[in-house]
Order: sequence, then structure tokens, then C-alpha cells
Amino acid sequence: MATSKIEWTESTWNPVTGCTKISSGCKNCYAERMAKRLQLMGQPNYAHGFEVRLHENVLEYPLMWNKPKTIFVNSMSDLFHDQVPDYFIFQVFEIMKKAHWHKFQVLTKRSRRLKKLAPALSWAQNIWMGVSVENEETTYRIEDLKGVPAAVRFLSLEPLIGPLDVLNLYNIDWVIVGGESGPGARLLEKEWVMQIKRQCDKQNVPFFFKQWGGINKKKAGRLLEGRTWDAMPINSRIMPGNAIKR
Repeated sequence: MATSKIEWTESTWNPVTGCTKISSGCKNCYAERMAKRLQLMGQPNYAHGFEVRLHENVLEYPLMWNKPKTIFVNSMSDLFHDQVPDYFIFQVFEIMKKAHWHKFQVLTKRSRRLKKLAPALSWAQNIWMGVSVENEETTYRIEDLKGVPAAVRFLSLEPLIGPLDVLNLYNIDWVIVGGESGPGARLLEKEWVMQIKRQCDKQNVPFFFKQWGGINKKKAGRLLEGRTWDAMPINSRIMPGNAIKR
């Protein structure tokens, strides 16, 4: 487990590392840059850089962490990548179910495989399931998510690289919005963010603004309309003061 600087979680757990690009949001992947850096540093889990690799030796780590945590699963990969065997996905879900004192946040761009496997997975109240959506071309992932029997269904609209004019948020419990950061970062328009926030407000869905991004994301910050927006689903352990009842 690694303590995370990601604003909407506490820790990360990576039983899978590595990925491949499938849509325009992947163009400047932060995980790919980080994996290459870790490879150069001699980190054994990244000996093959950003190639997809399974790490069975870390599968049971969450069972050893006694203090309850909110854990982002596979921050350096995608659990539903086509190079990850079904059996391994089942094992990850079994571990999450056993480690019931933690909250697990799983995020994928491979929503069609998620939808296909969902009926066979061991869902539990502590497993949150989300999809990444970066523009209108990838909104089909939202519809794939809606039929998944997760306790919390969430959207990560990051990196947001285009407007999302109409969002049907029925059966969605949480929305995160953020701009791209790092080399080559594409611009995030304020009106795109405000449009999503208005839709969340109208449909009573918690809204979390992560960052403006850019080359210097620290300088750009995360203030929107002069304040931060950190709403979380009601059953979250982190930032309970910002929870929204639905």
C-alpha cells in the first residue's frame, strides 16, 4: 500500500501494473510516465516498464492493513484490461470482499468488459465502481456502468478534454472532474466544469472538483468559483463533513 496524493482517496494498491492506450484521454497518461520513472529507479514491479503485469504477491496485502482505508485499486493500470485474465479479476474482488473494513475504489475505461463480467463478480458494500469519461465519444461507459451492482457507482471525468453537454446521472452516486496535468496537458475550459456541476446539482449527485491541471498543476490549484468542491458519497470514510445524503 502507498499513501496517495490523489485528492479523492487515501491509498493505492496495485495488484496489476501497466496498460495500453484505448482512447484520447490516454494520450498523456500519468501512470505511463510514472512507470518509466520507477523502472529507471529499479523498482522490481516495473522491471518491464508499462507492460501489463500481474503481481500475485501483493494480492493479500489489504488483509494485512488493520486500519480502515479508502483504497484506489490499480492506480497504475486497469483491472479490466484484456490482458488481465478473468480468474485474476475474480481474485481481486474476493480480496476486496474479505477486507470489508476498507473502502475500495475501482476505476476502468474498459466498461464493456466490466459490464460482461459484473454478474459473476463478488460485489460487496465496500466496493465502489467507476468509469473514466473524457469527452462525448466515451459517454457510452456511463451506460455500461449503470447496470453494475456496485454499492457506489462513480464517474471520473478526467482528464476532461471536451464538453459534456448532457449527462444522465440516474444510478450514478458521485462525479469527479479534473483537468489533464503534466507535459502536453490539454486545456480544461471553466464552462465545461460549470456545466457538469450544474447538471450534478440538478440531479442531486455529489460533485468533486479535483484540479485544473496544466503543466504546473500545483500553481493552477483546484479552486472553482473561489472555493473547493469535495463532496463524497454518504458512506465514504474520508471527508465525512462533505458527504451528501441522497
